[in-house]
Amino acid sequence: MKILLTGTTGYIGKRLLYELLEKGHEVVCCVRDKKRFDAGQYNEGKLEVIEVDFLLESTLKVIPEDIDVAFYLIHSMSTSIDEFDKLEEKTARNFKESLESTDVQQVIYLSGISNDDQLSKHLSSRRHVEQVLQSNKYHLTTLRAGIIIGSGSASFEIMRDLVEKLPVMVAPRWLETRSQPISVRNVLEFLMGVMHYAPSYDTSFDIGGPEILTYKEMLLRFAQVRKLKRYIFTVPVMTPKLSSYWLYFVTSTSYKLAVNLVDSMKVEVICEQNSLADQLGIKLLTYEEAVGVAFERIVMKSVVSSWKDAQSSDVLSRGISKLVEVPSFGCFVDKRTSKVNDDEKTLNRIWAIGGENGWYYANGLWAIRGFLDKLVGGVGLRRGRKHPWEISAGDALDFWRVLLADKEDKRLLLYAEMKLPGEAWLEFKIRNGLLIQTATFRPLGVFGRLYWYGVLPFHGVIFNGMIRKLTE
Repeated sequence: MKILLTGTTGYIGKRLLYELLEKGHEVVCCVRDKKRFDAGQYNEGKLEVIEVDFLLESTLKVIPEDIDVAFYLIHSMSTSIDEFDKLEEKTARNFKESLESTDVQQVIYLSGISNDDQLSKHLSSRRHVEQVLQSNKYHLTTLRAGIIIGSGSASFEIMRDLVEKLPVMVAPRWLETRSQPISVRNVLEFLMGVMHYAPSYDTSFDIGGPEILTYKEMLLRFAQVRKLKRYIFTVPVMTPKLSSYWLYFVTSTSYKLAVNLVDSMKVEVICEQNSLADQLGIKLLTYEEAVGVAFERIVMKSVVSSWKDAQSSDVLSRGISKLVEVPSFGCFVDKRTSKVNDDEKTLNRIWAIGGENGWYYANGLWAIRGFLDKLVGGVGLRRGRKHPWEISAGDALDFWRVLLADKEDKRLLLYAEMKLPGEAWLEFKIRNGLLIQTATFRPLGVFGRLYWYGVLPFHGVIFNGMIRKLTE
């Protein structure tokens, strides 16, 4: 079958793409920026990549007509607090109108469970999108998932941060809210299973695991899997805003995502019973099994996707191609060089920079900078990196975003997603036996210039020590 896949660079989309290609399907991937998508890691023989932004009608003409099935995996929850519902409606409407002019027979939409009488803004938006996508030109199948548990998922990583960092938690009362978590493995099985499955046409199904648990129970069971003893006390005085700050500072989530998650976590997400799992022959994993499988992935360094892959910078939404050419006019530049004795060894160190590996020099200062970034609403250092030594364009790397990672050309280019009075790039490249390390800062106004001069003494320490460690 020929399949149109949206949300390709997202958490589910990346994993689903592997499954579709493995089954021999021809897949057309919709991405907003081709430079953020590493097609080389897939079977390119049956993979086509097109640049589409469903918020811009002018970009939709490239969608091919001979589509059999389309997956709608787009959401805007992590990009906005107040406007994401309007963005989601516009995106869904443009998607529907563009697909109605193709040969598509079925659209499969991954939504969220929304059976509670009082829904959060996020879940209300998800339900509204389902209504927008309905059409008499194609069949719509909606899968409404509970909390998704898998290596790299937002829910999993937030629980991991809380459990592994806090022996004792004084937590908001929404931890007593019930949910029905589901393994990401089962989600993929459902998505694959309903393709051209006639009984699923023009129908919605709740999909969840076999257990109903409170968030508190999930955290405590997570701790048991990790063989950790944890104590949790819930208090009624933590407001939604205070709860959002609690999640934001303790975990690696962004503030925008924390606000929307807290809003949703006050709502019970429990499935209405259906027999879809039995019809498709899917064995539902228990919560503990889902957590165990996730850690197996982490231990084997085979985490396919992460919620952190989603872009968090408004500037970055213009596209990586517009940022790869580092500016020079009106910029401050810190450029250092060092002789390289072994190109491969130095490249491997560069490719492993950040995350648990650290920045090779003055990691305490990097940690302080990350903490200060968190204080002003930035991403901080907690995002880390998805893989300890592999890196691709579009990946999150602490408070940087990878713009270019070309090992053959011996060049790595990073763009700052921390809160700054300007824009910043950090580049590493090897040329003629020299490592050239360049920090470029384009200031915004007087405060940007004051900022540069204020951090200049620290740059002298950090950047000089870092390049020395990379080449020794």
